[in-house]
Amino acid sequence: MSKGVAVLGSTGSIGRQALEVIRAFPDRLRAVALASRGKDPALLRQQAVEFRPKLVAVADPQTAAALKTELPPGTEVVWGEEGLAACCSLAEVSLVLNAVGGVEGLAASRAAVHAGRHLALANKESLVVAGALLLREAEARGVCLLPVDSEHAALHQCLAGRSRPVARLILTASGGPFRDWPVERLPQVTPEMALRHPTWRMGPKITVDSATLANKALEVIEAHWLFGVPYSQIEVILHPQSLVHSLVAFADGNLLAQLGPPDMRLPIQYALSYPESWPSPFGAWNWEGIPPLTFETPDQDRFPCLRLGYWAGRQGGTYPAVLAGADESAVELFLAGIIGFEEIPRLIEEALTCHRPVAEPTWEEVKEAVAWARRWVKERKGGRW
Repeated sequence: MSKGVAVLGSTGSIGRQALEVIRAFPDRLRAVALASRGKDPALLRQQAVEFRPKLVAVADPQTAAALKTELPPGTEVVWGEEGLAACCSLAEVSLVLNAVGGVEGLAASRAAVHAGRHLALANKESLVVAGALLLREAEARGVCLLPVDSEHAALHQCLAGRSRPVARLILTASGGPFRDWPVERLPQVTPEMALRHPTWRMGPKITVDSATLANKALEVIEAHWLFGVPYSQIEVILHPQSLVHSLVAFADGNLLAQLGPPDMRLPIQYALSYPESWPSPFGAWNWEGIPPLTFETPDQDRFPCLRLGYWAGRQGGTYPAVLAGADESAVELFLAGIIGFEEIPRLIEEALTCHRPVAEPTWEEVKEAVAWARRWVKERKGGRW
């Protein structure tokens, strides 16, 4: 039987590539629900016409009303958080792929887990902000969390079926476009420069996060929750070629790496097909074109966001929520031309310093911590955006 998939964030980069994977396996995968915040209604309409899902979810009732008259018969349009929940709880859905960007994706992850659906997680903020809460509910409902981030999918593959003690999890990072810049030049970085990632093609926010290494800070926290490994055993190394996606160092001295071209369709297929493994039409290797592979330790002065991620993760409680919320607002300010590139980590650190933490937060307290961080960064810059 084919697997029914709900693709949340279907018009974003990961969502579009997920639909490419579903398109490539018509006998094995079906997109039975699509969700988008409505920023590209024309693309969502095209996706719905092609895949003919039972449900399409959008952000607001106005978008829903406009879209309803343009969709194929048998496709229902829903909206808001209730619409996301409806997509997740649809009887035909066995797997939810959450590709909703940013902290906003937490509601989708919670809805999927609450509905008892296995969750392919491309939204790293869900575990960063509410790792303990989400894992507790997933365990109670027998839900499997499958990583879609290329680094965590690589770790998942390296660890699969192996009972050897782990010494370290090693996440790779490209280092972004400014890896070799002198630190004193970073104030000259413009949004246009930061959006030119050397190897990956992603949305604006995660592309800027890749340049500051804030994305790797979030991924360190995500790896901690996904694999139950302490922060002292999670390492980040720079690997500009982006061909080794992660490595596992075992206690017996052996090192296992997962390699592949920088093509997100491969980890997406891994998650959608799991526990099976299907021949892939994506990511063919060109052995003669593979460059020499290099690795180096990140410079903490150049990438202070990485240090902040480890600190927030170790502190726990609501600190990771503040890290994620402050980063979102700081990146928005940078992309709007209100702050400089070097101010992003400075604002995040100030928000963490000023925060009054809750050690064991509820869902509501986690959401409030994110909202507080976003407001704090906004107000710190005088609300000029």
